[in-house]
Amino acid sequence: MSRVRTVLGDVAPAELGVCDAHDHLFFAAPALAGQELDDPAAARAELESFAALGGGALAQWTPFGLGRRAAALPAVSRAAGVHVIAATGMHQAAHYDPALLERLGGRGEHGLAAFFVAELTEGLLDGDDPDGPRGTAKAGMIKVAGMFHGLDAHTRRVMTAAAEAHHATGAPIGVHHEMGTAAVDVLGLLHGELGVPAASILLGHLNRFPDPGIHRELAASGAFLAFDGPSRAHHATDWRLLECLEELAAAGHTGQLLLGGDTTSAAGRASTGGGPGVPFLLRVLRPRIASALGEEAAEAIFTGNPARAFAADWR
Repeated sequence: MSRVRTVLGDVAPAELGVCDAHDHLFFAAPALAGQELDDPAAARAELESFAALGGGALAQWTPFGLGRRAAALPAVSRAAGVHVIAATGMHQAAHYDPALLERLGGRGEHGLAAFFVAELTEGLLDGDDPDGPRGTAKAGMIKVAGMFHGLDAHTRRVMTAAAEAHHATGAPIGVHHEMGTAAVDVLGLLHGELGVPAASILLGHLNRFPDPGIHRELAASGAFLAFDGPSRAHHATDWRLLECLEELAAAGHTGQLLLGGDTTSAAGRASTGGGPGVPFLLRVLRPRIASALGEEAAEAIFTGNPARAFAADWR
């Protein structure tokens, strides 16, 4: 039976409700020094604002080593009354201390896959030490990342390990695409070479590369297409988001579309920063999608599609 693995335990897909399919409650990266998402009270406030608008679930795509605060996630989820899906996996090599990469690299692809599997089936590490203590909350997805218009050796190694972990557990794989690029290459590797079913792959940030032809090509595979991070000032393509969704819907791919806020800085929070934050999805974007595509399509994008995208027959 398919279930969605949350930090408070496995739930039936229908229990998720309205879902932010890609966001961050906790996140820390050198490129955003001073803007870390590291405050549990602020994370709770953001989730509560989302819940007040009807939000029921949020997928935190923060992978290992980027300040995901795994030990704090269950309490934040419980207090806000919102399901939280956590991630194992790894981002691009540039986001990590070389010494940590060396430690993980010494385990080889199979060892890295075993690391992911343990976080999916036993519990998430409480900190950023790969040999540190493990909590009871489990990951419900694997996060990986491509490069700008290509895949480097680190990306291929991590994706190979992620595919192995998927085959061992059934976990869905979410992909960061740098500026929305290299999605065809990623799909060719994960699905074509490594045999991950397309329906278990969530291709992220496609709004940052608004090429309708490529979007239709990706959708034809059966993968989920995630459009995340709307209305962030440094994304000049945001104004084309609805156009992209309308074209995919017209081509018959409404059932593969996902939306997420992708909040990566403290200043980007709505409840404690300058916004737009997590609530923007329901306060502004959902009504616009319902107006442009119809209420049935909006319900699929925010509720029905995430329920299928994050569900797995866990092994």
